[in-house]
Amino acid sequence: QVHVVESGGGLVQAGGSLRLSCAVFGTDFSRTTMGWYRQAPGKQRELVAVFRGGDNTNYADFVKGRFTISRDNAKNTMYLQMNGLKPEDTAVYYCNVHKHALSPKYDRDYWGQGTLVTVSS
Repeated sequence: QVHVVESGGGLVQAGGSLRLSCAVFGTDFSRTTMGWYRQAPGKQRELVAVFRGGDNTNYADFVKGRFTISRDNAKNTMYLQMNGLKPEDTAVYYCNVHKHALSPKYDRDYWGQGTLVTVSS
């Protein structure tokens, strides 16, 4: 059973920093695409940053230069370092683990419960 747990959210002033963690249980990082998403009140969930194919990363334009995604394979944990936070970064941040099966129809998505980030102006 795969279980994903985010942590590290909180209240921070604009310009501040936070580091989110995503601990993954029940699977390793092989055959996996994983990333961070966020959902602000009244808005759809959107991609923030993702590992695609090994250590290749992609970032949403609105976080480029401010956020950094990383992971520790030995600890089965992924991180999101967020610097230069803005009030518009306020959202619930979710970790996604997408396991690729030999046949795509058997791929599975796993989500954590989310961690709230609030940035005050």
